[in-house]
Amino acid sequence: MHRGGARAPHAAGRVVTAEHCTARRRDGKRCRSAPVHGAAVCRMHGGAAPQVRAAAAERALDADVRRAIGRLEVAPCDNPLEALAELAGEVLAWKDQLGRLVADLRSVRYDSEGYGEQVRGEVLLFERAMDRCAKVLGLIARLDLDARLSRVSEQQADLVVAAVQAALDTAGVTGDRASEARAVAARHLRAVPDVGVTG
Repeated sequence: MHRGGARAPHAAGRVVTAEHCTARRRDGKRCRSAPVHGAAVCRMHGGAAPQVRAAAAERALDADVRRAIGRLEVAPCDNPLEALAELAGEVLAWKDQLGRLVADLRSVRYDSEGYGEQVRGEVLLFERAMDRCAKVLGLIARLDLDARLSRVSEQQADLVVAAVQAALDTAGVTGDRASEARAVAARHLRAVPDVGVTG
């Protein structure tokens, strides 16, 4: 008897494991062939079908991503508006890269033996990327993101100027020296990207 239940004795004396195809042969016995990566069945039992291969590839990718996420050091998102703007840039870059791949194709379709004409994966990914771009850019347009980011930057600048003024007051700095200190702080803030300061 095998421990853990991972392997079970086969009627012919061989063992069938979880790594075997889950389909059964015509004689009713479990198939002993290896399944297609990410799928539960082998090529002879439907694993070679385009839809099965596509689903298997998606499951395998999902498993890889989940493993990668498990190793990530996740930090809180302090500025969701800025993060959304960065996401839009990444989505656009991905769409443009796929567009270049599609432009280099000689044909957007290919003949699959036994399954007829199929659309190339690059084309499907490009179409999906365009849909994602439309969604993200539509969300940004509805949020009026540029104006919101500008207001956030102005608020941050106001907080810094108020902190400088409080420090000057505490130090007893007044008159021309206080004005000069505020001007220096304003010049430094103008040099910081996305932070607007007036005065």
